[in-house]
Amino acid sequence: MDFSIVIPAKDEELGLAKTLPLLREHYPEAEVVVVNDGSTDNTLQVCEEYGVKVVTHPYPKGNGAAIKSGARAANGKYIVFMDGDGQHNPADIERLLYKLEEGYDMVVGARGGREDQANIARWSANSLYNWLASWMVNRRIDDLTSGFRAVNRKKFLGFLYLLPNGFSYPTTSTMAFFRAGYSVGFVPISVAPRLGKSHISLVRDGVRFFLIIFKIGTLYSPLKVYFPMSLLVSGMGVLNYLMGSLTSGGWRFTNMSTLLILAGMVMFLMGLLAEQLTNLQYKDAVEEED
Repeated sequence: MDFSIVIPAKDEELGLAKTLPLLREHYPEAEVVVVNDGSTDNTLQVCEEYGVKVVTHPYPKGNGAAIKSGARAANGKYIVFMDGDGQHNPADIERLLYKLEEGYDMVVGARGGREDQANIARWSANSLYNWLASWMVNRRIDDLTSGFRAVNRKKFLGFLYLLPNGFSYPTTSTMAFFRAGYSVGFVPISVAPRLGKSHISLVRDGVRFFLIIFKIGTLYSPLKVYFPMSLLVSGMGVLNYLMGSLTSGGWRFTNMSTLLILAGMVMFLMGLLAEQLTNLQYKDAVEEED
C-alpha cells in the first residue's frame, strides 16, 4: 500500500533510536515523517542518522499540532500514526494496513487490559472514555485514545481544523470519523513500556480528563448529552413542585421548581441548537473532502 508513517516526537531520542531502525527494516520503501516538536535532546540527530523526513517546530506546540504538521507533510494515500516513545511495535503496522484493505477508513491499534496501560489512573480514565464513546455511537469502541492508528489521508485532512494542539487528537479524530459516517475498525495490540520521560501532567491532564468527557458528547451528538440532562433538571423541578404542594397543602409553583423547569427547557434548546451546528460542521468537512 501507498502509505506514510508519521511520528510526533518531543525529546524522544531513546524511543526513536529503537523505533526508526525497525521501521527501516520492516518497511524500507515507506515514507517516514518525524515531527520534531521543539526537542532539546538529540531527537534531530537520531532522525538524521536514519535518513527520515523531519519537520521541525521552532518551539513545542503539542502532540496534536505535531500530528497536523506530519499529516500535511506526508505524501502517502494512507497515514500510519505512532508514538515516538518506543511503545508501539512497528511489526503491527502491517496488521493495521490489512484492516484498511477490508474497507475501513480508520483503523486503531487497541491496547488490551490493565497491563497495557501506564498506570491505574490512566487505565480507569481510558475505560470511562471507551464506555462513554461506545454509548454515543452505539458501537463498541475498544480504545478511544490510542495514538497508534492508520487512516485515509484525504479524509483525515478534512478534520484537521477540529483537532486540538494537545494530547486529545485521538479522541477527536475517532469521534469525527464516526460522526461523518466513515468506517472505524480496531486491531488488538500490545505495547511496551515507554522510553524516556512522560509528558503527561497529573494536574493539567486531570482537568483535560473532564473536558474530554464533554468533548466526546459534543463532537458526536450534542443532543444525546443535553437531552438527558434537561430531563433530569426538569424532573427535579416537577418533583420539587409536587413535594412543595403536598407539604404546604396548596398546588402552586415555587421559585425553585420554576427555575429548575426553565433551566431544563433552556438545556434542551441549547442541545438542539448545538446539534444543528454540528450537522453543518460535518457537512462542510465531508463536502470539502469529496
